Amino acid sequence: MTRSRPSSPFPFARSWRAPGRGRAVALAAALVLLTGCGGGAAQPVAEAPIPEGLGEVTIAEDGVQEVTLQTQDDYVFTPDTFTVAPGPVRLTLVNVAEGMPHNLEFTDEELPEPIDAGISMLAAGEEKTIEFEVSTPGEYPFACTFHLQLGQVGTMTVSG
Repeated sequence: MTRSRPSSPFPFARSWRAPGRGRAVALAAALVLLTGCGGGAAQPVAEAPIPEGLGEVTIAEDGVQEVTLQTQDDYVFTPDTFTVAPGPVRLTLVNVAEGMPHNLEFTDEELPEPIDAGISMLAAGEEKTIEFEVSTPGEYPFACTFHLQLGQVGTMTVSG
């Protein structure tokens, strides 16, 4: 029997997970280990709050939708999702990492329509802004291609 893998917006990324039943066994073993370590009820992991203004889509005086994302030393975009309406978009990426460069690229194969904009290199302490226009509703995955295998991905949704 041949199993097909679900399509990924990042087809060149390797999966770190064990295939098939091995995944369930690994999960069960992790749960047993975690249960034995605490001695009490599991505490929920609180997500760090998103700094004010990040990920909020605003309309500039010139009518362009503006959104700011941040990246740091933990291999994530903050926030990693945002929604815009069809039209022009001005996206700013701020790198607050202490020494790690990042980038932001949209994946051409999986987009509802091509986006010919990206940030090829953003050194620690830098910020860059790109502008582009979207007209087709859907999900537009993006990634830091330097840290893709570490899960630094996000999604821009264009509303219908």
